[in-house]
Amino acid sequence: MVPEELSVLRELYLGFISSRVILTANNLGIFDHLKRQTSSSEISGKLKIDLRATEILLDALTAIGLVSKSTGGKYRNTPVSNHYLVRGLRLYQGDIIRHASIMWQNFSALDEVVRTGRPARCGFDHESFIMGMHNLTVLRTESLIKAVGIKGVKTMLDMGGGPGTNAIAMAKKGIRATIFDLPETIKIAKKVAHREGVKGIGFIAGNFHVDSIGSGYDLILISQIFHAFSTEENVALLRKCREALNPGGRVVVQEFPINEARTGPTYSALFSVNMLVGTEKGRCYSSREIKRWTAETGFKGVVIKHLPETVLIMGERKD
Repeated sequence: MVPEELSVLRELYLGFISSRVILTANNLGIFDHLKRQTSSSEISGKLKIDLRATEILLDALTAIGLVSKSTGGKYRNTPVSNHYLVRGLRLYQGDIIRHASIMWQNFSALDEVVRTGRPARCGFDHESFIMGMHNLTVLRTESLIKAVGIKGVKTMLDMGGGPGTNAIAMAKKGIRATIFDLPETIKIAKKVAHREGVKGIGFIAGNFHVDSIGSGYDLILISQIFHAFSTEENVALLRKCREALNPGGRVVVQEFPINEARTGPTYSALFSVNMLVGTEKGRCYSSREIKRWTAETGFKGVVIKHLPETVLIMGERKD
């Protein structure tokens, strides 16, 4: 009999197989063709892929619960796949899965990254990365807005806002929202805002480390930005935000939670490896670290709020 701890170890080191099956199925658009019962030969023909390989992939997807197989040998999506993996749906997660496929390329260079301390540059797809952020953020906007509280907020800046998902959600509640990000990202954010039918959003293209981010804001949101940069860069960003806020305005930092030892939750510790692979200086920072930076840069009444997947650190400009 295999000892339980060895079974757990095997699941850990072989976990990449099911991951790769999902990534490949998503890249090929398999789930788009399984909204109804479909044979492997139909899928093979439509996607122009090998029949034997198609059957093996579909059977593996069935084994891990993303596809079901009838007694007649036809396949269709399970509810979770229909809900999240079919293009065009509001909660579609295929963009972030495509980004994970790019991450796969870079993580394959982890041996060299650890030897040298330099990030991998094996692959990058900007649009799948930014739209992947939309896939994730659309699930969190309502809980974020509720936790932040927007009473009295007339103007807000979504700094490094990516697809602008949070800014769009706030604009729908009557707030004059501005999205700041790199020029190629702003192009994508404009498309998302247009698709969502939201008007009156401002867009500023630039590099927030060196360019002006504007001023006169009641709220500045820095969501999932700090983990890409060093302590020094993040402190400088907080100072910049303080100058851009109106008196009484607030800064809100949203990040993944990680403990002081930086060993848990597991997802956050592993996400730091993603930052090792993808950035020069980034990692996950504990809420206590970010709270200290926020206080040191002149914000008052700094508080920490825990959300289901993330943590918020919020401070106010008093003068």
